[in-house]
Amino acid sequence: MRVTNNMIMSNTKININGNKTNVNTLNNQMTSQKKISRPSDDPVIAIRALRLRSSLSQINQYYEKNIPDAEAWLDVTETSLTNMKKLLTTIHTQCDAGANGTLTEENRKTILKQLQSLSDQIYSEGDADYAGRTVFTGYKTNSTLTFQADSKEAYNISEYLSADKIEEYNYSYGNVKTPTAADVAAKTAPGTPENTTLHRLRLSYDNITDITGGKISYSYKDTATGQMTTKELNVTTVTTSDLEASSYAIADNDIVFNKDTGEFLMGKTLASNLKSFGATVSVNYDKTGFSKGELRPENYFDCTNNTDAANPIQYTNFENGKRVRQDIEYTIASNQTLVVNTQASTVFNSDIARDLDNLTSIVQSAIDAHSVVDNIKEMKGLSQYSSKDDQEYLESCLAAAQKQADYADHQLQTVFNRGLTKFEGYMSDVNLAITDVGSKGQQLDITKNRMSNQQQTVEALKSDNEDKDLSDIIIDYTSSYTAYQASLQAAAKLERQTLLDYL
Repeated sequence: MRVTNNMIMSNTKININGNKTNVNTLNNQMTSQKKISRPSDDPVIAIRALRLRSSLSQINQYYEKNIPDAEAWLDVTETSLTNMKKLLTTIHTQCDAGANGTLTEENRKTILKQLQSLSDQIYSEGDADYAGRTVFTGYKTNSTLTFQADSKEAYNISEYLSADKIEEYNYSYGNVKTPTAADVAAKTAPGTPENTTLHRLRLSYDNITDITGGKISYSYKDTATGQMTTKELNVTTVTTSDLEASSYAIADNDIVFNKDTGEFLMGKTLASNLKSFGATVSVNYDKTGFSKGELRPENYFDCTNNTDAANPIQYTNFENGKRVRQDIEYTIASNQTLVVNTQASTVFNSDIARDLDNLTSIVQSAIDAHSVVDNIKEMKGLSQYSSKDDQEYLESCLAAAQKQADYADHQLQTVFNRGLTKFEGYMSDVNLAITDVGSKGQQLDITKNRMSNQQQTVEALKSDNEDKDLSDIIIDYTSSYTAYQASLQAAAKLERQTLLDYL
């Protein structure tokens, strides 16, 4: 085969260009320290790089964003629950003190002061938020758990009450007050303190506007047929004044509703039947006006906000008699989610504030009753009431006042003893929630460690696939550059030869 000079020059140029391309490629690698600069350089490396980068992006999302966000949410929740536990423990301590039958006036005032201060903050922990999202209100993270100020909002509320919550309660009436000078002069008969025991079932609120239709319903499972049975009860709505005027006279099978206190009062036969049935009582009622710190109904009950009658807002918390879960889930790993929220209804029992208010009012009643006794004793020592008739009158007033104070002391001891059990139950609920949050935190820690290891592994695989060691690049570059320079020198010598060199 005949080889011409043009063929030699052409092959030389191709070889020089090839060496130059290798030098350029290695120069780019030296600058970027990457194996390829475009997918066409090596499609296999490019495809693996896309997969590894996608996987690393997901892991970074879990490890650097989702998991820290979930940790912060759980930390806020645990802090609030811990504070709530402290509040309940303090109330339990006061119940223990109040259950002591030998309280002094100073003891009662101390207990009252403590309970009043706790009343203002009992649900405040439920308003805790993380990054502007309230942590205990389910999906309604833009709403607080409680009313932040006195409100005139109007709600229609459906509340389900277990017959197990029916309890015996003593009611006193015919209260004795400190007689005035006019009372002493006229010998006005003092009140006659009386005490009666009824069965009560409380709503979550007091100062109720009305019971819808004047009826309530209760459902239970018929043991004979195995079917659910629902019946209605006609309810008479009364006020505290009405009850006192009637001496709390309620027949064994009757039920009345005190709209001032939000209590159903019933006779022992009806109460016994509802309990034996294991009934669930359904009540639909209207309430207008809420005090600062009261629970917002939409976080607990099926209800409708009718404040704007033209645009009512309906809230659903129950389906088929069961509470609807409003779980807020974070994806913390591939195919792994974690529920980070704790719903208020499982921890901040709506009965807590009612029981606390009850304790407070009982202590206040005992203080007032003993104050009347002390006032009458002081009046007996005054010279203006030294006559025999005045002394006899004041003595009768004192006897009535002392009877009233004895009722108040007995009621205080009874209610505070009962409060010990109730608040132990509330603390148990909070402890269970704290344990649940702690277990979620442990699960999150395990996942966090796994994500950290995965992040390091995938980053190493990604680096092995895409990156090239600088020392290797320098060696290859030096070799390619030497070959390039050699090819240039050889071509230069070839071009200097002409036909004259062979003459």
